[in-house]
Amino acid sequence: MDFTKEKHDDVTVEVVNLSRATLKEAEEFKQTLAQDIEMGARKIVVDLNECEFIDSTFLGALVVSLKKITNLGGDLRLVGFQPAVHSMFELTRMYRVFEAFKTQEEALNSFSA
Repeated sequence: MDFTKEKHDDVTVEVVNLSRATLKEAEEFKQTLAQDIEMGARKIVVDLNECEFIDSTFLGALVVSLKKITNLGGDLRLVGFQPAVHSMFELTRMYRVFEAFKTQEEALNSFSA
């Protein structure tokens, strides 16, 4: 399974179980997040610990989902950047758009701070 959903109180965690997150998986992931939002999730953490690489289409799926959830008063946060993923966020300046954390625990705690 490419994506695993976990619930921690009122926070939905979507774990991306892919070493490479690309165009092939981007549409499915966007639909997964859209479904979470439609089901009422307003606090989402996307765990990218397994990802060694993400491409621009997968990044786009994250941006679309962030816009959708913030329009409803929620937030989407990221966790677990490997070096190449970190570089992608630096190059595209997406680090200014997303809140990112080193551990899932830090991301979860950020919602109650």
